[in-house]
Amino acid sequence: MLERRKKISKKQIKEDKLVTTYYQVQNFILANQARLLIGIAAIALVVVAIVLFANKRASDNQNAAGLLAKVIPLYESGSFKEAVEGQPQTNTVGLKKIVGDFGGTESGNTAKILLGNAYILLNNNDDAYKAFDDYSGSNPLLKATALAGKAGCLEIRKEFEKAADLYRDASKISKINPANAEYLLKAGIDYLNIGKKDEAKSVFEIIKKDYKTSSTFYDVDRYMLQVGS
Repeated sequence: MLERRKKISKKQIKEDKLVTTYYQVQNFILANQARLLIGIAAIALVVVAIVLFANKRASDNQNAAGLLAKVIPLYESGSFKEAVEGQPQTNTVGLKKIVGDFGGTESGNTAKILLGNAYILLNNNDDAYKAFDDYSGSNPLLKATALAGKAGCLEIRKEFEKAADLYRDASKISKINPANAEYLLKAGIDYLNIGKKDEAKSVFEIIKKDYKTSSTFYDVDRYMLQVGS
């Protein structure tokens, strides 16, 4: 007499599937071991590269900050040429080299702003514009400064409309920038220089409305007279 087959429970079926899956995975790994190792190695290399890149950027930024701190006293004392080119006798690296070596870091981008200002004070308008235009940092106040710096260079070239537009753009970067009212005033003056009274009036009215506590608020009235208000 044949024995009655035992009923297989759901738990046993589940366990059997897990065992089967385990061996399938194991066989796949054994069959494709070389390929998998290559893939894992590639991923590891990418991770290592990212970590090394991040560490290098942090190290570069720190190095740039140290060099910048050393050259700033030259800039503040009015020794702009030495600030740009450096001072070999004191082992002070100039702003131009800091930008060249570390321009992709935040400190390097700060150096671009100082370099642009120094060039303007040395009557080197073209290089000043390039330095400001090259700014790619994340600091909103410095972003606005870079736009305003470009605007100042364009004013020297008598390109007043482009300058005015850049000043307006600079005033929109950050609402808490204390220079916003000054940027708007310069934009309005540039619009007046090319006879665009409506545009000038528009920015002057923004100053009157939104910047009542700024010193520029009191300066704008005499320009408002020129636009018929």
